[in-house]
Amino acid sequence: MTTPIRKRGRVQAAPEHFLDSALIEDINRAGIDGARRGFLRRSFLAAGAAMTAGSALAQDGGAGDPNILTLPEHSRTLGKPVVTHPYGQPSQYEANLQRRESPGLTRVGAASVSFTPLQGLFGIITPSGLHFERHHQGWHDIDPAKHRFMINGLVKNPKVYTMDDLMRMPSVSRMHFIECGANTAMEWGNVAVPSVQYSHGMLSCSEFTGVPLSVLLDDCGYDKRRARVVLAEGADGSSMTRTISLERALDDVIVAWAMNGEMLRPEHGYPLRLVVPGVQGVSWVKWLRRIEVGDQPYAAKDEALHYIDALPDGTFRQYTSIQECKSVITTPSAGQRLLDTGYYNITGLAWSGRGKVKRVDVSVDGGRNWRTARLETPLLSKCLTRFNIDWDWNGAPAVLQSRAIDETGYVQPKINELRAVRGTRSIYHNNAIQSWQVAQSGEVSNVQVY
Repeated sequence: MTTPIRKRGRVQAAPEHFLDSALIEDINRAGIDGARRGFLRRSFLAAGAAMTAGSALAQDGGAGDPNILTLPEHSRTLGKPVVTHPYGQPSQYEANLQRRESPGLTRVGAASVSFTPLQGLFGIITPSGLHFERHHQGWHDIDPAKHRFMINGLVKNPKVYTMDDLMRMPSVSRMHFIECGANTAMEWGNVAVPSVQYSHGMLSCSEFTGVPLSVLLDDCGYDKRRARVVLAEGADGSSMTRTISLERALDDVIVAWAMNGEMLRPEHGYPLRLVVPGVQGVSWVKWLRRIEVGDQPYAAKDEALHYIDALPDGTFRQYTSIQECKSVITTPSAGQRLLDTGYYNITGLAWSGRGKVKRVDVSVDGGRNWRTARLETPLLSKCLTRFNIDWDWNGAPAVLQSRAIDETGYVQPKINELRAVRGTRSIYHNNAIQSWQVAQSGEVSNVQVY
């Protein structure tokens, strides 16, 4: 990832290759906390060298810089022809901006996670090639000519659709975020990971295109008197199933075949997936092959598969699915380093599964004082919202936080407030305020501040 240059302040980007053999060896030997310290030492020694060189160049105003005095080759020669790459690729200098796995997170790669590099993205749309992945039994590249989608159960006319059938029907395109229910899961008990890619990277936002599920249910004549829920089933090896209420199914759910203007990628459910805005990503069933309309709150087959949240008194919250209002500062964030004092643009993302983000406040002193950030357009329901705010860093230690408020009035909680209700044994639905500590050296690290 290139280093963003600011007017009077610069951020050294986090090294995107830190999950190398050295880090894995550190984790095995010293655990995640020891590995994190080792990673930070290696990373910021290199960052210090970059700071020294960059500061010297800034002080002399670029005088004698060969990149200014010598006309580069690309300004003197003929460039590459069109269609060098039939499918366009990022610059070779952006090769470190990648989805990344966390070593040891799952026993097999087919059931693992790849995290979106939020620290290197701009705006609100996640490029398809950087959209996070979460699979239960690996991904498949399915022949769309052979794929079939069925609607059965409490309908007058059960139907089987081909992809050609679906793509001839009325379609919509909408932008929505998708967040895994386990996003930020490792932070419930204490600080666990060294960057925003790993703390919040099971989050992406795309434009999805497809036919509203309500259109298909009407086409099959669902039983309006008895129907209460729909069960969605995927065509992967686990036959992944999830249920959603009929009310939600008739509202904004999409049976989607396209993402970001092109057909879905195989790892995102090609050729067909369910889009359930505002709800945890596990309900967005990939490789969708069946919808069954039912009259029970939850189908027996599906009941054990729904996520539950452990509470301090030993009881569990069941069937929680809404992704509550949440935000995170993506730059500056842990793993980065401020290279000098002066002006910075603090930027980040906010979202809510209940509608639009109404406001985002930012603190640079650990929550003692707050300022309201700028919300960049478009401001859409159940979609990521980009926020920005000016900050003049004087070199003193700081703790950066963001706090989102959605249109229902819900306020993103502090981690201790959330723990008071939910305890520390939970895995899912951690929407607490995230803290990044800026040291006098400019090093930014993950901390928990109340």
